[in-house]
Amino acid sequence: MTDTKERPAGTSTPERSLTGSLGVTSIVLMVVAAAAPLTVIGGAAPLGILLGDGVGFPAMYVVAAVVLYLFAVGLAAMTRHVPKPGAFFTFVGYGLGKPAGLATAFLALLTYTTIQVSVHGYVGYILSVTVTGFGGPDLPWYLYSLLTILLVGVLGFRHIDLSSKVLGVLLVAEVAIVLALVAAVIFSGGPEGLSLAPFAPNNVLSGSPGIGLMFAIAAFIGFEATAIFRDEAKDPAKTIPRATYIAVIGIGVFYTLASWGLVMAWGPGGVLAKAAEDPGALILVTTLTYLGPVGELIMNILLITSMFACVLSFHNVITRYQHSMSNAKVLPHALGIVHNKHLAPHISSLVQSATAAVLIVVFAVLGLDPVLQVFTWFAGVATLAIAILMAITSLAVIVYFRRTKADPRLWNTVIAPVLGLLGLVGSAVVIAANFPMLVGDVDATGAPSFGPVSAALLALIVLVPLIGVLRARSLKRTDRAAYDNITEAIGG
Repeated sequence: MTDTKERPAGTSTPERSLTGSLGVTSIVLMVVAAAAPLTVIGGAAPLGILLGDGVGFPAMYVVAAVVLYLFAVGLAAMTRHVPKPGAFFTFVGYGLGKPAGLATAFLALLTYTTIQVSVHGYVGYILSVTVTGFGGPDLPWYLYSLLTILLVGVLGFRHIDLSSKVLGVLLVAEVAIVLALVAAVIFSGGPEGLSLAPFAPNNVLSGSPGIGLMFAIAAFIGFEATAIFRDEAKDPAKTIPRATYIAVIGIGVFYTLASWGLVMAWGPGGVLAKAAEDPGALILVTTLTYLGPVGELIMNILLITSMFACVLSFHNVITRYQHSMSNAKVLPHALGIVHNKHLAPHISSLVQSATAAVLIVVFAVLGLDPVLQVFTWFAGVATLAIAILMAITSLAVIVYFRRTKADPRLWNTVIAPVLGLLGLVGSAVVIAANFPMLVGDVDATGAPSFGPVSAALLALIVLVPLIGVLRARSLKRTDRAAYDNITEAIGG
């Protein structure tokens, strides 16, 4: 891997290879920031408690972490034997064929675009409310969303090292405030004393554990993107697998501990009622109770920066997916060009920023609510899509190693991927069954029901990969060289 020196200013042919020296820590910080741990604990965890299995919800993070760890084992094995930066689409292409690989690429772009734009809607709303609350001007949410897109675009245009530093600072701050809250709860003992009640089988299986698992799986979105930074890693054969394992285990431990602390803060007998009062404010009310007004203010600010870190991280992931797909000649040539000075896929970054901005403008024109519709709908799409993506990738890992015999380790190439596949298929089924609830699609009585919104959003998950299949078949007929190059994205 080359270093991060600037290229000669007079280079006539634009370079298309990304370079860098990202270590394990930098990559872990970026992908964990994408998972937005504080946003998850502040937003998703209270909903998981309220709508899922109540007191037993923290155990769902353990279940999700185990399933995703099993997936990560196969993913790490593939990174050693398929030295390409395309991640999902490259691995699926090697295992299940080029049309399936390209379908996966388009589904991955849909996944990360929808999760990013959903958070842009949410952060726009939060900024609008916060600024107004401090006596500032009452501006529409979408103006704040567009400002966020601009700031993310500036960082995304520059070298990945800058983004990793920004993400590192923000992530450390948000993790620190949550750990401080948990420590305060432990020190006080909570209203009912400390216990392992959230992990008792009767609590784990109470209420709606399927919905709880759905929220838990959604909370991990982003950790799997480690492989996309392959060309910018210091020693990809070692760095990427290590970063993947550390990310999934670290996220799992953090979510489990933090959600346990949230339950203990109000006690197993009181947390459900407290969450029902206002799930969105539970983390702030808890912080006010245990860390005082100053702690609550810091938590509020860090909730906003957590969302910013999330969209910045996903911006970097999407631009690199587009870069890899361009180098594989399935997206426009310009998206693969790397800036001579900043060593970033700058055109891809600009296109991604423009895409996010256009979508936000469209949502604003349509009058969509930034939380109940923009955030809820598109986070729902991303949650189901990521489960499908990882299940397909697990299958590709199994098929690839069975066919090539390239790695004799049964645990890494057969046992763990098969177990991961079973867990992910089960998760996808659960998410699909509860999809109307996830996107807020209800009937006249207020009960979750597959309606126009659910149908339209599910159609995206079907139609977008189909475009990839059709694109592959078209290339096979019209440009065989490009078709053969689908899984051969240029590396560093």
